[in-house]
Amino acid sequence: MKTQEAIELARNYLKGLTGHRFDVLEVTKPVSPEAAVNLAKIISKLSPLVGNLIEFNTCEYLNDQQGFSEFGKWKRQDPGFPDTVFAGTVTPTPGFEIKAWFPLATEITARFKDSQNHFKEDNTYVAMLAWLPEFLIFGKPKIIDIVVASGASVAKSRDDHYHNPPDYLVLEPGDTTVRTSNLQQTNTNGYKFQGTPEQFKEAQAIVKKWGATGTIYLPTVAYQELLRELIARFHYRLDTNFAKMDRIAHPEIEMFKERVYNTNFHGHSIGTWNRLLSNGDEDFIQRELDERFNIRDEGKAVIA
Repeated sequence: MKTQEAIELARNYLKGLTGHRFDVLEVTKPVSPEAAVNLAKIISKLSPLVGNLIEFNTCEYLNDQQGFSEFGKWKRQDPGFPDTVFAGTVTPTPGFEIKAWFPLATEITARFKDSQNHFKEDNTYVAMLAWLPEFLIFGKPKIIDIVVASGASVAKSRDDHYHNPPDYLVLEPGDTTVRTSNLQQTNTNGYKFQGTPEQFKEAQAIVKKWGATGTIYLPTVAYQELLRELIARFHYRLDTNFAKMDRIAHPEIEMFKERVYNTNFHGHSIGTWNRLLSNGDEDFIQRELDERFNIRDEGKAVIA
C-alpha cells in the first residue's frame, strides 16, 4: 500500500461517518423550556471535551475498517502532530490532523499553524468533523458533515491569505531539528505592523526592492531572512488570532462551512439555529425549542 492509497481509503471511511452518533456521552433532555434556554447557552462548552472524544474514537473507528491491518495500525499521538498516524510499513507515514467543529459556536476556533515545510511529501491531511447533539442541545454527539483536505493546501491557503508585507508577515519557526523533540518548533506565526505611517512608507520601500514577486509568500530560508529584517527594524505585534481555520479562506473548508450551515436540522437550517440561539430573545428561543422537542413533556423528544 502506498501513502496516498492509505489516505484515500481512510478519507472515504471518514466521510462515511456523516450521520453517525458517537456513544461517548449523552446530555439529558432539559426538564423545562427555561432549562432548555440555559442549556442552549452553555452547550458549546462541551465542544473541547467532545472534540477530544471524537478524535480518540475516530482513530479506533479507522482501525475497525478493512484494508489497513495488513500494513499497520492507526495510532493516536497525544501530544504530537498530526493527531493520528498510520504506524506500519507505509512510507512516508500517512496521518490525519482531526479537528472537531461545533457549528452553533460563533466560528471555527480550531487553528492550523504548522509550517508548509512539514507537508512537502503530502502525507498529512486535515479532517474536520462538524458535530451537534442529536437533538440540537441534548442527546448524543452526532456527526453532521466531514471535510478532508490536504494539510499542504491548508497551510498554503493560510499563508497566502494572511501574508501581506510589510503590513502583515507570516514567519516560519526556523530550523530547530538539533533540539530534543519536546523543544522543536513547527508552528508559523503572524505579525501585524505597529509602526508609524512614516515608518510604514519606509517599510514599503524596502519591500518594493524585493521585486515583483517579493510579496509572494515563501517558507524558504532566504525569504524568511528578508522578513526577519523587517521584524528587526520595525515594530510588529504578534497576532493571537492568527491561523484560525474559519479565516484562512481555504476553498474546501469554505464549501464545507456553507454546506453545514445550510443543512436542515430539526426544522431549521443549522445556520438559522445558530442565529436563533445567539439572538438573546429567550421567549422566542423557549417557544422554538418547546415546539421542536416537546420540552414540557416528560417523554422522549420528538424529532421534528
